[in-house]
Amino acid sequence: MPLPNSGRDWLAGAIVANPATLFNNANAYLGVGDSSTAFAASQTDLQATTNKLRKAMSASYPTIAGNVITARSLFNTSEANFPWNEHGFFNGPTGGTMLYRKQESLGTKANTQSWQLTVDITLNNP
Repeated sequence: MPLPNSGRDWLAGAIVANPATLFNNANAYLGVGDSSTAFAASQTDLQATTNKLRKAMSASYPTIAGNVITARSLFNTSEANFPWNEHGFFNGPTGGTMLYRKQESLGTKANTQSWQLTVDITLNNP
């Protein structure tokens, strides 16, 4: 999964110093939006203008197993009822750092549904 510049810079800073805001259960959010704009490294947020929402992690997430980070959030019936065309991983409810953004169609969530978004972020050598 390609990293935006903001995610790359955060990881680099974490190697040599304590980052200001961790991607832990208290600070991590998955966001969804309806934009189908292609990924660009310069992006710092989801590309949707109005139909986007960040949701806090479910209990005990994110987790780490080896080189895989697993993030999970539950979107209730009243939340994010629009086409899910992009998602990202953030360390704040607004602003903060976007560790990744992926543009893909996951379907259209209706107000009669609760959706759980689970994302595995694998850090690999080139």
